[in-house]
Amino acid sequence: MKRLRSYYMQFRHNNNQAMERKWIFPLAVGSIVSLFLLFLTTLTSFDGSPFLFFYRSSAVTGGPSPFVENQLKPIPISTLPPPPRFAYLISGSAGDGRMLKRTLLALYHPLNQYVVHLDREASSDERLDLEKFVKDHPVFNKVGNVRMIVKANLVTYRGPTMVANTLHAAAILLKEGGDWDWFINLSASDYPLVTQDDLLHTFSYLPRDLNFIDHTSNIGWKEFQRAKPIIIDPGLYSMRKADVFWVTQKRSVPTAFKLFTEQSHEVVNFIWNWLLYDHMHAIVIGKHACNTAISLIGSAWMALSRPFVDYCIWGWDNLPRTVLMYYANFLSSPEGYFHTVICNAQEFRNTTVNSDLHFISWDNPPKQHPHLLRLADMQRMIDSNAPFARKFPRDDPVLDKIDSEILSRGLDMFTPGGWCVGSGKNGTDPCTVIGNRTVIRPGPGAKRLEKLISSLLSNDNFRPRQCK
Repeated sequence: MKRLRSYYMQFRHNNNQAMERKWIFPLAVGSIVSLFLLFLTTLTSFDGSPFLFFYRSSAVTGGPSPFVENQLKPIPISTLPPPPRFAYLISGSAGDGRMLKRTLLALYHPLNQYVVHLDREASSDERLDLEKFVKDHPVFNKVGNVRMIVKANLVTYRGPTMVANTLHAAAILLKEGGDWDWFINLSASDYPLVTQDDLLHTFSYLPRDLNFIDHTSNIGWKEFQRAKPIIIDPGLYSMRKADVFWVTQKRSVPTAFKLFTEQSHEVVNFIWNWLLYDHMHAIVIGKHACNTAISLIGSAWMALSRPFVDYCIWGWDNLPRTVLMYYANFLSSPEGYFHTVICNAQEFRNTTVNSDLHFISWDNPPKQHPHLLRLADMQRMIDSNAPFARKFPRDDPVLDKIDSEILSRGLDMFTPGGWCVGSGKNGTDPCTVIGNRTVIRPGPGAKRLEKLISSLLSNDNFRPRQCK
């Protein structure tokens, strides 16, 4: 963690310098007052006794000395930053109840906050089963950091209802979730590739205002297929899920703000067409180039800082609300709403790290949805150094392999961490006994994640890839 530690120490040093400058004037005034009081203590009255009453009283009564420096103990100052706290939204639809439970257990840590949502398309029995799981789990009951949105929302990915659901969960976490530093939205098709101890350890060295969101202002073909068409999402007003529909009239690209979106599939399209055109290059470096491009394709998933989430909910300059109204009629609005808000907000546009922290694989040539990850993709997932991956089939064997080889997690158990102090005898879950929640024990995943974060924050990637 040397590079991240130096990054954190530089950030802390700059803050200390600012604080030192801030206290120069009060320190000077205090010194002058102290010298004046010291001068007064040298004055005596006519009877030779000290002039100041408080000094005289102490001397006459023989009471204890007013100086208590010898009673004070120095406070140790740790150079290690405190661990952060994450606030997760884990959402799913009909049939995702079991996967939501599995993902929640794999992601759980008592320092974090969690909101789970199973949308209205799921059956009442499935939602009640998930609600019972959350309410009756002894660890969740003891810590009190897992909440379920009982009044389910109807969510369609291609419409604005997914954005509305994300904002709903963020508002709950701001109101009830206590202190946390980053908001991370995931689905039942996502799964972690590192432990929470790995993630907490690595992020403890980062400034808390960074926002991990994959973005670009080069909207390309999306101008004609996403920005100009006007769509209506029935999920906003209907009790049943239905696909979005288009109106005949089109609109112009906005001029009040600049549109941003996720990294486009056109990167993969370009490389795919180039490989078809130049077979010689395809033989030599085609596979590596295409795999690299595919692994960097973005999505509607992100890790947002608490200050930015607070801004999206309160919108004190009205930009988040204005952009939200625009994206209410935008096809696949989750791919652009947060991206457009953060890159048009002067306060936050320089806090972006151009990554969604996911490994996502696209078919060749790319299709509407990403390639489903299987056992054959295991090594590529690990080599990506990403903390999350998607899209996984429900209960696929690759998830079992991740549990056993990366997370060290047993069936229906938590991912073990420094907070787990149970014996684990007879196949019991050691995490059912909660120890010190701030004890962090990072593993190999922390080293992989450090490589990714160091690369994202390097001079070649950080500033050049921010909002333009």
